This record gives sequence, structure tokens and C-alpha cells, in this order.
Amino acid sequence: MNSFMDHDFLLKSDLAKRLYHEHAAKMPIIDYHCHLDPSELARDRVFDNITRIWLEHDHYKFRLLRQNGVDEKYITGDASDYDKFMMWAKTLESAIGNPLYHWSHLELRKYFGYEGELNSKTADSVWKFCNEQLKDPQFRTKSIIEKSNVVWIGTTDDPLDTLEYHQQIELDKTFYCQVRPTFRPDLVMQIRSLEFSDYVSKLSKITDQSINTFDDLGLAMGKRMDHFKAHGCVSSDHSFTSIGFCQATKEELNGILQKALRKESILELECLKYETALLTQLAKGYSKRDWVMQLHFGVVRNTNTKMFQRIGKDKGYDRILGSVDLEGVAKVLDHLDQTDELPKTILYSLNPNDNAAMDTLCGCFHQTGIKGKVQHGMAWWFNDHQQGMNQYMQGLAQSGLLSTCVGMLTDSRSILSYARHEYFRRIMCDFVASKVENGEYAMDFERLASLVEDLSYHNTKTFFGL
Repeated sequence: MNSFMDHDFLLKSDLAKRLYHEHAAKMPIIDYHCHLDPSELARDRVFDNITRIWLEHDHYKFRLLRQNGVDEKYITGDASDYDKFMMWAKTLESAIGNPLYHWSHLELRKYFGYEGELNSKTADSVWKFCNEQLKDPQFRTKSIIEKSNVVWIGTTDDPLDTLEYHQQIELDKTFYCQVRPTFRPDLVMQIRSLEFSDYVSKLSKITDQSINTFDDLGLAMGKRMDHFKAHGCVSSDHSFTSIGFCQATKEELNGILQKALRKESILELECLKYETALLTQLAKGYSKRDWVMQLHFGVVRNTNTKMFQRIGKDKGYDRILGSVDLEGVAKVLDHLDQTDELPKTILYSLNPNDNAAMDTLCGCFHQTGIKGKVQHGMAWWFNDHQQGMNQYMQGLAQSGLLSTCVGMLTDSRSILSYARHEYFRRIMCDFVASKVENGEYAMDFERLASLVEDLSYHNTKTFFGL
């Protein structure tokens, strides 16, 4: 029997251990997609206790607590931080097979040096142990990032954002990690939203651009892209339930936009035409600026209406869309490719049943000199567990080139989530080593070491042009 999450956790062979400890573990981290709050980074936040740094923003943990029957006051409510932590410890001890069990203990070991198990019996001592360490300046936000060996972070930012906190971070010459914005235009895409008209008014004001036509909207968005580029942005990010494709004339688009600005009801077909036109126009802007376009889809958000009305969005009530239609995605990519305006792209579907279709779709678009121009993004959200990562890597390896993968992302609001990169690298090294151990790939340690270093760091750096 193996020891509990020991030094060689998840590494089943001597080759896997060498690849991880001698190579993958030493590589820097590029967190190209996360939801860290740049204001917290700018002010170098100090956390009062383990609950604040660990549970405050983590909707992964919120879900598990609710599934364990914990009252909401111990999750997002007004219970004390100590009681919230105790409830998490009691829940974690029951989470056999869940990645949160692994992530949580990796985080306790990596950042606090705690080697035991967190459970209801140890919770009080762990609370005191961690909180005593949090008094040390090394647990300020920037120090945690540096301890994690993170060299580049891509936050997720609305086009209207002033990016003032990114500027403040940039002025701190003692902080070597680069923190750059990511262009996330979800709100301007949501033409059926009740807030759409007001959002466009704010966009008009901040860009000094009157917006009466679809072309006006495009000009305004172009100005915001230039603003982001001036602050080091290298990528965009979109979130959809699904992506369709339906072209329209300029006259139709102008009419649809005018209806929305008057706060009139927008038909589903009109919404589809608008989304198609705006996404393709933005994508052309990304291509012009040599940005990476990230498209996330296959998620249904805020499923529990009662709880959405009570505590708001991003609190753990999202789910996987039962069936994702990839035809719209394929048509968007093909439309852009026909005029050589397809940017480097990463596709993420939350539904793992799409993996094989996604792999073959990505293989249909390419460009000389760019490895994996259209990428199937790493196992994401509900899939970034051991089985999900192995399934992802196996499918990509069988249908294309795993060696071109841009690697792991945190997609997290928690500053301690960088242990997930360790989790991925251990699983990845074991996967690679297993191919050699099974006689499926030649033993060439130098080549294998280069591969795991690429999958950990170099591919990401090259793909995003860092």
C-alpha cells in the first residue's frame, strides 16, 4: 500500500518519477486563464485566516459543502470563519475520489508544510497551524505567487475595465510576475440581456464613439482592444452556452442593434445573427493583433433560480450542457479561415463527450510555422480531475499531437490554486511514462524530458507569444 499522497503521489514508475521531479516540477507556471482579482494583486492582500484565503471565492468547495447537507450560512452566509473552516474539514474527509481532496492537501503541503490529513479531528489544530503562518509576510498575495513559481498571469477582464490595477502591478518592479488583462466581451455579446442597452451607452462614453450602427459598435470595440493591447493583452476569452452560425446583412444587424438599444425584445434568430456577426468581427480583430482567441462553451449557468436570486452568480450552481452542437463552432472557424483571419484559437467544451469530435475539428485548421493553431483546451472545470485529464490526453494523442498542447490553466479565483499545476504535471508525467513502460513509445529520456517541459511551460509561452 502506498503512503498517503507522498513525494511520489500519482507517479507509478521510476520513469514517471524522474520526469516529474527532475523536469516538470521545476518549470515555471504560465497561468493563461484565471479569475484572480487584479485589485487584490495590486494591493498585495493580506488574508486574515485560512478561510479567507481558501474558501472565500471557491465555488468548487461551495458545491461540495452543499452536497454534504451543509447550511448556506456556513458557505456564503454569516457564520464565523472558524465554523466555515470546520464545516469544510468535515466535508473534505468524506470526499474520497474527488479532486478537491487531492487539491486541498496539495495546497496544505505546498504552502503551509502540513503533511497530514485535514479532517474533523485535525481541523482545530490545522486552523491554528495555518493561521499562525498567515501572519508571516510571505503569505501576502504577491509572495504566494512568487513561491508558486508563476511568471505570467492572464486575468479575465471586461472591455470597459480601466485596467488601473494592472498598471499598479506593473509599477512594482520588485514583483517579477507579469499580470496581463484578457479581453472578455461577454456582456456586449449578450444582446438579449436587460443591461445590454446601458452597457452599450457606457461603451460609447468610454470610447468617445457614438454607437448607432453595427459598424459603430465594431469601431468602439476596436478602440477597447487597442487599450487592452497597450497594457500587454495577448488573448481574448468568450463564454457561451453554445455557439451557432447564421450570417446577416448590415441592414439586418443595424435593425437588431437598434431594437436592443430601445430595450425591445430580441428574437432568438436575431440573437444568433448578432452573435455570429460580432464574434467573427471580434475574431478578425484578434487575428490582426496576433491575439489568442479562447472559446468556452457547453456550460449552463445559474441553474438554481432561487439561489441565483438569493446569492447571485458564480456561487456553484452551474452544470454541463447535455448536448453540444459543434457545427456552429466549425462554421465560425471555417468562415474566418477562408479569408486568412482565423486567430490562434483554443476551444473548450465542458462536456467530455465532445472530446473526440473536438480533437478532429481542431485538426482541420492549421498554419505553417504554428504548432496546433487551433487547440483543444485542457480538461476544464468539472473535468480537471485525474480521469478527465487522462481521457483528454489519450484522445488528443490518438487523434493528433499531444506534444503541441498548451497545458494546464487554473480557471480559478483562489490564489492557492497553483497546486493544480502540480496535479496536472504529475498526471501528465505518469501518462507519458506509461507509454514507454507499456512498450508503446521508444525510451529516449532526453526527448521525453523535453516533452514534459514543453507541456508544462514552453508550449504555452510560444503559443501566446510571451
